[in-house]
Amino acid sequence: MTSKELEVSVPVGDAVLEGTLGIPDRPRGVVLFAHASGSNRRSPRNRYVASHLQTHGLATLLLDLLSVDEEEEERWIRHLRYDEDETEPWRHHLDLEVRTFADRLIGASEWLLENERALAPGIAYFGASTGAAVVLLAAAKTPYLVGAIVSRGGRPEFAADQLSQVRAPTLLIVGGDDRWVIETNRQALAALGGEKDLRIVPRATHLFEEPGALDAVAHLATTWYGDHLAASGRAM
Repeated sequence: MTSKELEVSVPVGDAVLEGTLGIPDRPRGVVLFAHASGSNRRSPRNRYVASHLQTHGLATLLLDLLSVDEEEEERWIRHLRYDEDETEPWRHHLDLEVRTFADRLIGASEWLLENERALAPGIAYFGASTGAAVVLLAAAKTPYLVGAIVSRGGRPEFAADQLSQVRAPTLLIVGGDDRWVIETNRQALAALGGEKDLRIVPRATHLFEEPGALDAVAHLATTWYGDHLAASGRAM
């Protein structure tokens, strides 16, 4: 299936976010990606999964959740701030970042509903690492917006107090060698309020860099969206 890519600018509150919108022929929904802290829409792993989804009829929106000016400022602040002895300030910053990014993901979803009606209302989310907390928090706040969620190597503990409010079917994917993250995802699975599943990719580490690991993620995600977007009534 062929697809085209468009660079888009998404106004959300006081910020303008840059994104890459991949649109296959006859799209049957759209997946918004939330990247890990310190990453952006050019993440090669997210782009790989997005390309796979496009070949199966799903549009994708990879979005920078910081504006261009904010990203430059964040790069400088991160360089100054990093200190292994400053775990509490670091945790506070990530908590604030997750909440801000969740609100922006909601804004981007509403922008899609208003401006890309050929793709919406079949909206799904994909989150990696701390981006998983972003999509889970956004889904908890606006259950009417999202039809399905996939988390890759997620850090759902940053949305722990909202997990029971998530109603969208949620798939948690974790590498078999990512031991600590497996445990946090098991705890999240118990807390999630809607349909849910946890799948472990054998011998994969946190970044799924091992041969075949990312292919397994892409296949699991495609199947989950295919099953649950249609069942939710949000697919085209």
